Amino acid sequence: MGQTTLLLNALGAILAFVCGAAVSAMQINWGRQHRLRHPYALPLLLEAALMLPFGLMGALTLGWHTPFAVPLTVLLLSFIMGLQNALAAKVSGGKVRTTHMTGNLTDLGIELGKMLYWNRRGGPPAQPVRHNHQRLSLFGGLVLMFVAGGLVGAAGFKWVGFICVLPLAALLLALSLPPFLDDLRRSRELRELLQG
Repeated sequence: MGQTTLLLNALGAILAFVCGAAVSAMQINWGRQHRLRHPYALPLLLEAALMLPFGLMGALTLGWHTPFAVPLTVLLLSFIMGLQNALAAKVSGGKVRTTHMTGNLTDLGIELGKMLYWNRRGGPPAQPVRHNHQRLSLFGGLVLMFVAGGLVGAAGFKWVGFICVLPLAALLLALSLPPFLDDLRRSRELRELLQG
């Protein structure tokens, strides 16, 4: 349709998301290979570190356009989302995605379908269909928390602006810094990586 700006917008956001996921995976795999006690602390710390400037400078950088014709804040947020999504996927063994709900809604629908399935008696001798209550609770809870987070985030942004992200960044920093410092104290490889 000749809308190259729209194409560049989407391409930039998608590439930033993929790069965030790749960086998260590299950090976690590096941590596992070097036997860090807390391999998830590195991407969580990076996420907190990137959310701080996003919250502080979001309103200022909203006008800074990039070669992808989108503001720097969009690329930064897409990168953070990719980082977070890969982190959640790695921690849960691929069961949880936190930045999009299509997979979670699909799994929720599958479990609801199993729960509502009528196992008739007198049919062919087969294993009865049973839902997994644990999976139903997990995916239902994830969807509810995603919606709640979206509502709280939208309200915070409306009333306070980008700075509403700072308490979340501080929480992530408080959660990730102690395990990171523990690994830093124990791992010579991590100290060398940070120095070089």
